[in-house]
Amino acid sequence: MLARYREPSTARSIFELCVSMIPFVALWVAACWVAQYSYLGAFVISALNGGFLVRLFCIQHDCGHGSFLGNRTASDWIGRILGVVTLTPYDVWRRTHSIHHSHAGDLGRRGIGDVMTLTIEEYHQRSAWGRFLYRAYRHPLVLFGIGPAYLFFLEYRLPIGLMGQRKYWFSAMATNAGIVAILSIIVWFGGWQALFLVFLPSTLVAASVGVWLFYVQHQFEDTQWDSAPDWQVHEAALHGSSHYDLPPILRWFTANIGIHHVHHLYARIPFYRLTEVVRDHSELATHARMSLMESFKCASLDLWDEKSRKLVSFAAARRLAA
Repeated sequence: MLARYREPSTARSIFELCVSMIPFVALWVAACWVAQYSYLGAFVISALNGGFLVRLFCIQHDCGHGSFLGNRTASDWIGRILGVVTLTPYDVWRRTHSIHHSHAGDLGRRGIGDVMTLTIEEYHQRSAWGRFLYRAYRHPLVLFGIGPAYLFFLEYRLPIGLMGQRKYWFSAMATNAGIVAILSIIVWFGGWQALFLVFLPSTLVAASVGVWLFYVQHQFEDTQWDSAPDWQVHEAALHGSSHYDLPPILRWFTANIGIHHVHHLYARIPFYRLTEVVRDHSELATHARMSLMESFKCASLDLWDEKSRKLVSFAAARRLAA
């Protein structure tokens, strides 16, 4: 049923790329200029520009699935170029994200391309130090603040998880070289202040928003986790991914990625056609739907309870144990 939505429009894809990239570059230039007169003004412009950087990452995401253009080679090269802007080595990320799609919700195959999630039993089997580290990892300040900065500035500089393959080392090092080139240009024309007032704010905002989106699309109370042989890829896609129903302006900046259950069911659908799916299939429009306000409580969910088949907080886990 969903296969008929998979064909991208080349003209529409190029249009979406232009209306994302041109304002992003223009706001970077504007922030560099404003920095001569107002540090605060430059910072605010750059922080707001994080929205366009999120959208560019979402386009890169579609390139990785081969859904942005009909020509896979062209999609891949657009993705690699965008990977320099988003600080993400494209080929490395495409492989780890493919693993995420093929094993999302599988308790036996966690660890690559996902947010670390323990069951209640696994948590209690850890040492006191291990429980402390997990609690620290799941703290919102780490997950959505320190974590995104570490991920995009440090971890992505190496092909973590794929260290033994030359192809992924080349992807990471080529991306690093491109990043150095872009940063050199920024510093050359705008000075070191441009690095801290223009580059850093937009990147940090985009990184935190991106991690939040990825988190809330799978880490919600009624998500689904199973172990083999009960785990099934389409069951996990439909029930383990949310429909994050954002306000229109946020939906545009996040390139409809909130329609995540449909994306996991059929990843080859271009982002601008996901709205057609929920328009034509009301059962998908209402399934696993979550509003912006409802999503904030997901930040307090930490452990998978295999008995109630729900994601619960540490406090709820203590009550269950008692």
